[in-house]
Amino acid sequence: MLRLLIGPLMTVLLSLSTNAQDSFAIVGGMLIDGYEAPPVHNATVVITNNRIVAAGPANDVAIPLGIPVIDARGKSVLPGLIDLHIHLDLIGHGDYDGYYEFLGGTERLPEVMPIAAKHMMRAGVTTGVDLGSPFDILAVRERIRSGEIPGPRLIISGPWITRIKLDGVPDSYQIVISSPEEAAQKTLELIDAGSDVIKTWLGLTRDDLKAVVRAAHSRGVKVHSHLYKVPAMEDAIAAGVDVLQHVGSAKMPPYPEALLRKIAEDRIPVVQTIAHRIWVYPATEANPGRLNTPELEADMGADVYAEMQRSFKNFRALSYFRDTPDEIRFSKVNARQFIDANAYMGVGTDAASPMNFHTEAIWRELSALVDSGMTPARAITAATKTGAEIIGRGSELGTIEEGKLADIIIVDGNPLRDINLLDYVAVTIKDGKVWYDPKYATDTLKTLGRAF
Repeated sequence: MLRLLIGPLMTVLLSLSTNAQDSFAIVGGMLIDGYEAPPVHNATVVITNNRIVAAGPANDVAIPLGIPVIDARGKSVLPGLIDLHIHLDLIGHGDYDGYYEFLGGTERLPEVMPIAAKHMMRAGVTTGVDLGSPFDILAVRERIRSGEIPGPRLIISGPWITRIKLDGVPDSYQIVISSPEEAAQKTLELIDAGSDVIKTWLGLTRDDLKAVVRAAHSRGVKVHSHLYKVPAMEDAIAAGVDVLQHVGSAKMPPYPEALLRKIAEDRIPVVQTIAHRIWVYPATEANPGRLNTPELEADMGADVYAEMQRSFKNFRALSYFRDTPDEIRFSKVNARQFIDANAYMGVGTDAASPMNFHTEAIWRELSALVDSGMTPARAITAATKTGAEIIGRGSELGTIEEGKLADIIIVDGNPLRDINLLDYVAVTIKDGKVWYDPKYATDTLKTLGRAF
C-alpha cells in the first residue's frame, strides 16, 4: 500500500529538505497507486528531482513551500504505463512488405522511430519493451535519454532469434540459426551488442530454446518467446523461457486446462496482445476515420502520411487481417482463458502493427482485457505494478509511493469507471520530466515541462 509521510515532525523535515527549484506537487486528483486497491481521493504527490518523496491523502502529505503545483482536480493520477511488447520501428502502416520497401529497408528508421516514441508518451506509456528492432534503435534511445525527444524508457531485444527467415523484413531484424550451439552463440553476441532481453521467434526446437535460455541467464538476461501453438508453449516452458508473448491472443482454439493451470501455478508471466487484430479491426470498421486524423498527420512528414493512408485502402483485404474473423470467434473463449485462470499477466500491445497506432494501442489493449473479464483495477495493475515486476524493475517502477521513480500520468476522467478514459492522458511524467498535451496546458505545466 501507499507509504505515507504522516505527522508534524515528518512534515517539518519534508518542508526543510525539499529544494523548491527541483520539486513540484500534484494535488487534488484521484490516486490509483498500482496496487489493485481502492483509490485515494483528493490525493497529493510530491516529486523531487526524479523521485516520488511523498504520496497519499492531502491531509497527510505536506506540500513544501514555494514549489509549483499541478492541479489534478477531476482527474486521475496513475503510475506510468508499461507496455511489454512494442515495436519502435512501426507506426501502424497497413502492410509490412510495403512499409519496409517505402523506408528503403532501414534507411528511414531514424525518421519514424521518434514518431513512435512520441506517440507512446502521449498515450501514457513511460516504459516499453521493444521486441524486434534492429540496433538502429540504440541511437534513438540515446536521444530519448538525453531529453532531445519525448519517448518511453526502452528495454530492447534487438533482432529476434529464429529458424525461419521472415521474407519482406530486412535481415537486420532477424538472426536465423541452424543448431542449439549457434543459438547460444548468437544470444551472447546479441547481449554484447546491446540487447537487454532476448526474443525468440518461430521454428526453434526445445533444445534451441534451452540453449538460448542458458546463455541469456548466464548474463542475467531474460528471454521472451513469440508463441501461439500449444507444443511451442510446452517447449518454451520446459526450456525455462521467462515471458510468454502472444499466448491467449485468440489465434488458436482454446488452450488445455492443464497447460493453463501450470502457467498460473508457476506464475509464468503472460503477455496476451489481444487487441491488435481482434479489437482494432472492428473498431476501424465502425470508425474508419480513426485512420485519418489531424494528430497523426501533424506528427508525420507529408510523404510518410500519404504512404500510411495509401496502405489503409481496402484494409479488409490486407494480409495481416486475413484470419481475423476466425480469431474474433476464437476470442470469445481464448482471450479470457488466462484471465479466468488468474495467470500472472502483464500488458503488451504489439504496437504499432497494422492500424494499431501507438497513440491508442495501450488503452485499446486494456479495454480488450476488461471486455474479456478483467476488472479495470486489475488491468491497470497489470499495466503498471506487474509489468514492472516482469521486467525486474519493481523496486523502482510500477507504483506511486515514496522512493519510486517519478513515472506518473494524469488522466482526464476515472478509468476505474470506464477504462476507455485512458485515451485522455493530459500529462505524462517520466523520470520526473513533465510532458503535456497542449489541450490541457496551464501556466504551471508550461513552466514545468514541454508540450507534445
